[in-house]
Amino acid sequence: MSIGILIITHRPLAGDLLGIATDVLGGRPPGIESLEVINDTPREALIEEGLQHADRLDQGTGVLILTDLYGSTPANIALALADQRPRLRVLTGVNLPMVLRALNYATLDLDAVAEKALEGGRTGVRLCARPQGGDKT
Repeated sequence: MSIGILIITHRPLAGDLLGIATDVLGGRPPGIESLEVINDTPREALIEEGLQHADRLDQGTGVLILTDLYGSTPANIALALADQRPRLRVLTGVNLPMVLRALNYATLDLDAVAEKALEGGRTGVRLCARPQGGDKT
């Protein structure tokens, strides 16, 4: 059994990340959904929709919520969900390596998947090129 994965971000990031992950993996993996936040949507409506996603995704092993900016509405919604469901973990700063890592390790236990996703997100961020001859600014 796999954990569920819920991506909650400002619109359209969650859907875009899910779409790209689907393309990279050659098909949409089971157990992953997205919730995109529109700024004028009432908080209560977002929490209710998030709980519906979480309940649908949780097959008894929990749900990892990946969200964008810590302190933003999507992250605050994710934290509100975690306050209401004990088998939810929230990881902020979502990026594509984080999503792919979570999907590839989704059969591990919830905390292990959260750690793998965190590691993937961190190692996926690199400074790969610098100006030749030093910075001239």
